[in-house]
Amino acid sequence: MNRSVAQGGPGPPRGGQDTVADGAARRRSAIVAGVLLAVVAFGIYSATQVERYYDHFVWQAAAFLEGHAAIRYPVPSAAGQAGNAFFQDVLPVSASVDGVPRGLIPFPPLPALILVPFVAVWGLTTDDQRIFTLIAAVDVAACWWMLGRLRIPGVVRLLTTIFFAFGTVFWYTAQLATTWYQAHIVAVGLALLALGLAIDADPAAANDEPIPDDDHGADGADGAAGPASRRLSLAIDPRQFVIGLLFGLACTARLTVIFAAPLFMLVGAGGSWWRRSWSAGLGAAIPVASLLAFNMASTGQVFHPAYDHLYQLEARGYPGLGYEPDWSVEDPRYLPQNLRIMFLSIPEILPDRLRDTLGTIDQPLCTRSDDRRGLFDIDCPLALPRDIGMSVLLTSPAFLLLLPALRRYGRSRLVSGAALAVLLIVVVNLMHFSQGWVQFGYRFMNDALPFVLPLVALGFASLIGAARRSAWTRPLGLVLVVVSIAVNAWGVVWGRLLGW
Repeated sequence: MNRSVAQGGPGPPRGGQDTVADGAARRRSAIVAGVLLAVVAFGIYSATQVERYYDHFVWQAAAFLEGHAAIRYPVPSAAGQAGNAFFQDVLPVSASVDGVPRGLIPFPPLPALILVPFVAVWGLTTDDQRIFTLIAAVDVAACWWMLGRLRIPGVVRLLTTIFFAFGTVFWYTAQLATTWYQAHIVAVGLALLALGLAIDADPAAANDEPIPDDDHGADGADGAAGPASRRLSLAIDPRQFVIGLLFGLACTARLTVIFAAPLFMLVGAGGSWWRRSWSAGLGAAIPVASLLAFNMASTGQVFHPAYDHLYQLEARGYPGLGYEPDWSVEDPRYLPQNLRIMFLSIPEILPDRLRDTLGTIDQPLCTRSDDRRGLFDIDCPLALPRDIGMSVLLTSPAFLLLLPALRRYGRSRLVSGAALAVLLIVVVNLMHFSQGWVQFGYRFMNDALPFVLPLVALGFASLIGAARRSAWTRPLGLVLVVVSIAVNAWGVVWGRLLGW
């Protein structure tokens, strides 16, 4: 088995083996590069950050410190302190607790648990946006590290990391870093760590190794023969268990990430599909079961009832969003309208009025005598993003780089597993009643983003290889990344101008 397929950058020198000093120097350089990327990302995310008072997880952390699952709610705003009476994503409890009215928020509590030590020190004044923006910058370093497990050129590793940081909706996510985006930031980082460890433990997965179709090696001995090799051993691979644990934690921040499970059946430590699945599944079961137990203890139900409360509130309160209160929270009938948003929604070009989806804003534009339009002129813009969402191919055209990698579907376990993960997550999200409004781009793409990135990197590397034969393809990858960054920079600026 050629373990070099998981390593980034150029192959070994002509002598056939890297010296210890060369390997150590490359690792140090990679670490320095990862730190620099995180520092740059934090600087840009912070420079473009806007202050918003959607801090559900701060209130949740405060409730945990008080020994309660329900937050204090509603709390009116007071001098120097924003309250939470304007929160809509809260299910009021039937009776007050200790004389204090309280409510339940539906979001999985992992981001709140991260905030507990900070809230213990700074209370409700905790700057959760800054904390999660910092975590988002660490996610950029995690992306750099994960891509380093692949055998791709260094320039592809760098450009794919930059694309993730600034050419996808993750930039908007990181600089806004309010409640919903905080969950994305945590899930993305944990999923990147799980995926990187899985590739590192199973480097042949990135090669054209056939997908296994039997239980050979179920005891961890690859290629074992005889009936004993077909027994489904309950032995746990500790590396795959840790991978599953990280994956399960990602699921407890964003529930739909759980549909990436087939990837960890195909890729990781253990030597066979069964042992990978068993070990990762057991690790993932711990945080997922803990979340379900939390729901039972706090609400008496396995699935949080505040989700349906929120659904009915938005469906009946905002008819302009096209939600149907008689449908389920997850319903295939939402697929057509959500597919249009994900792939076909475009900006308003040369708008004559400033509007929002709900129709609460409707004012004429370009009423000046010169009628001269500007890229960022809020009085007379060239184009405006749509708050309901916009096409992922328009906002991040470098996603198209994954297409060459898909030719290895069915031959590469990594490509096959990642493609399945992306497909399942996207389909489940498309059946969800909401698509993340108000937003720039399509924020639910964050759920699939960690599993798209290896496909983009492998496709990018394949394109560079093809460029040796077709000169016109040589700049294509770079152009797509640059355009993606430009579009997301435009969206971040307009999000600020429009008060999103």
